[in-house]
Amino acid sequence: MIAGGGAAGFFAAITCGQAAPAREVIVLEGGSRFLAKVRISGGGRCNVTHACFDPRELSQRYPRGGRALIGPFHRFQPRDTDEWFSARGVQLKTESDGRMFPVTNSSATVVDCLIREAESAGVALRAGCGVKSARPAPGGFALELTDGGELACEKLCIATGGCRTPAAARWIEALGHSIEPPVPSLFTFHIETPWLRALPGLAVGGVEASVPGTKLCERGPLLVTHWGVSGPVILRLSAWGARELHARDYQFPLQVNWLPGRSAEDVLAELRARRESQPGRAVASSPLGALPSRLWESLVSESGIGRDVRWTTLSRPGAPALADRLTRTEFPVTGKSLNKEEFVTCGGVRLREVDFQTMESRVQPGLYFAGEVLDIDGVTGGFNFQAAWTTGWIAGHAMAVE
Repeated sequence: MIAGGGAAGFFAAITCGQAAPAREVIVLEGGSRFLAKVRISGGGRCNVTHACFDPRELSQRYPRGGRALIGPFHRFQPRDTDEWFSARGVQLKTESDGRMFPVTNSSATVVDCLIREAESAGVALRAGCGVKSARPAPGGFALELTDGGELACEKLCIATGGCRTPAAARWIEALGHSIEPPVPSLFTFHIETPWLRALPGLAVGGVEASVPGTKLCERGPLLVTHWGVSGPVILRLSAWGARELHARDYQFPLQVNWLPGRSAEDVLAELRARRESQPGRAVASSPLGALPSRLWESLVSESGIGRDVRWTTLSRPGAPALADRLTRTEFPVTGKSLNKEEFVTCGGVRLREVDFQTMESRVQPGLYFAGEVLDIDGVTGGFNFQAAWTTGWIAGHAMAVE
């Protein structure tokens, strides 16, 4: 029995069904549709995995669970995922940032493949029927279902996703397991600074974002939104800082260096050189590097430099103020929003209670785990799906063994 009809649950069910065709395998999904997160991933394109093929390097993309995944990634990693889907007619492509998508750019291609493979492997699929509770019973487990029914099984794999509600955690705890309290990961930041709010839709190719007073610091593209900031650099920062930012109730300072790798002193030297190289040009119309012109104009204005000021007439305090603004802009963060509908949690079943060679419980024989129900989460870019494919594949093979 597989509790949960998402990526991990389907991979466990398919693997088990193919490895042990005489076994009856059933997927129980509490929602009305299977593979809901797969359908919406990557804006409906489905970010299947990431082109990172070294298990140790891959494991470093997981703020929680990376060390536990090193061994599993030696057995099933993104290259294996690519080959698995390719062998079933789903070709993947790699984008410039390493994310891998189906060449169709449609998550339906992945969903259809998984459902087709499950049915071909003889897996029974039951939607609108989740697990309400489970208890050990002679020969396996007795399940109470959300539709009022009951079922018995020899082996049970829990792949229900993040334990986002007390009820979701309670029945797992009743089986003897401990749950690390779930908090959100992969979220965007609310910032109410007026001049930033006036730039919605603006994308900056690369910045360095950090939280003063912590070790949190990331580099990457940033997107200005109607409510604050998003983009890969913010999502990575939120993933690595999930617990720390939750403890601060999502009220903290965010510092941005718009010219990553360059100090205020470096930038100040370049600004002063402009007096010689571009004396007659207006400061507001001659941005440094590849900074978008709208952003540059705002940073110049926020540094107290008028639109008509030229490099040759830039005041003595003006250049240091601009250099500081370019390398150390600070925003007060006042809250968070989920990254679209791709909700990911930090927290779940404690990893020391699971044998990662089989994904079987160390507490309850015959009980297995796969996917986000574990205290594992990755940064954005296909890493959470890869953890689902890997743990599901390992659990499925282990359950198929008599």
